[in-house]
Amino acid sequence: MDQEASSGFDSPAVDEVVFEQLALRLFRLQAVANGCYRRIVEYSLPSVEAVDTWRQIPAVPTAAFKEYEMTALGKGQRLFVFRSSGTTERNRSQHFHSRESVGLYERSLTDWFSAHFFSGEPSFALRGCILTPSPAVVPDSSLVHMFETVRQCQEFSEIEFYGVVSLTEGWELDGDRLVEVLEQSCLAGMPAALLGTAFSYVQLLDVLSASGRVLKLPAESRLLETGGYKGQTREIEKGELYRLLSEVLGIPKDHMVSEYGMSELSSQAYDHRIGDGRSSNHDRCFRLPSWARFRVVSPETGLEVGIGESGLIQVFDLANVWSVMGIQTEDLGRRLEEGVVLLGRAAEAEVRGCSLMPEIWRRASVDGCLDCSFWWAVC
Repeated sequence: MDQEASSGFDSPAVDEVVFEQLALRLFRLQAVANGCYRRIVEYSLPSVEAVDTWRQIPAVPTAAFKEYEMTALGKGQRLFVFRSSGTTERNRSQHFHSRESVGLYERSLTDWFSAHFFSGEPSFALRGCILTPSPAVVPDSSLVHMFETVRQCQEFSEIEFYGVVSLTEGWELDGDRLVEVLEQSCLAGMPAALLGTAFSYVQLLDVLSASGRVLKLPAESRLLETGGYKGQTREIEKGELYRLLSEVLGIPKDHMVSEYGMSELSSQAYDHRIGDGRSSNHDRCFRLPSWARFRVVSPETGLEVGIGESGLIQVFDLANVWSVMGIQTEDLGRRLEEGVVLLGRAAEAEVRGCSLMPEIWRRASVDGCLDCSFWWAVC
């Protein structure tokens, strides 16, 4: 499967015709090589050949990654595993990777990240500040691995991690050390680049508020925010979060980028390109690279909604070669021609909409992989 599945991916741009060809080819490979997915396909479709467009490919709920080994990799090939955030091992997704699939993950993220976070070839030095723990502390986090890959970018003159793991195994920000470094950037006139989750920025705001400090970071400073309030007791609406960060850090809103990704995927979406001249209103749509696509489906019918309508977000990612290409998320979005506008997490009733799962899935007992209790839980 390896050479055949990955061939053609390295093209810098994948148009609709090429995407269709690669998606159908990958779907047919995964329907054979991934045992769990094969059972899903068998019970949801009359045959693999019945699928003649990528929009008909069955998407797998993220919940499946929490309960089952949703992979085509053999035990000996699984050198890495990315797990979602969570408080127990049971409610964390597992996305298995080989050395080759991790390499594909890294290639898929690097250029797309750079295209949005760096405006061309920077003519200035950037001090990078990553607001999460390092991979040495949390080696199974796909987000931290993403940041570690980004850390290798030559655009940074220096870059460090400023997160720690608390006694309760939550992530916390070493705020005092970070603020000290940011103050040094102000004095040296070196632009700072911050990368972190939404909650890590809330923690940074708290540190600055407690000391009454307001920074004026040098021009060309920038910020990447990746969402992430799971399990946290305090949230700030995104528009308000960005307003506060702009006030206390001096970073203009058009130098703030939001990223959308998850451990079950190998590609990421961004809502803005720094340097494109647009103001930041944070109702902009997220765009995927050319080798991935969004679908937005109705929770009631499971059918794709029209332009301007809202529903549950699905992502089809050609870089997900060794797991499954189609992922059914638990997020709501509004469909636009160029991408989707995120509307937040779906309510439990929307995620569990039975019509998204064929009736036969709920009745089926699948030896060696899925059973009816799983599908009842999802529905």
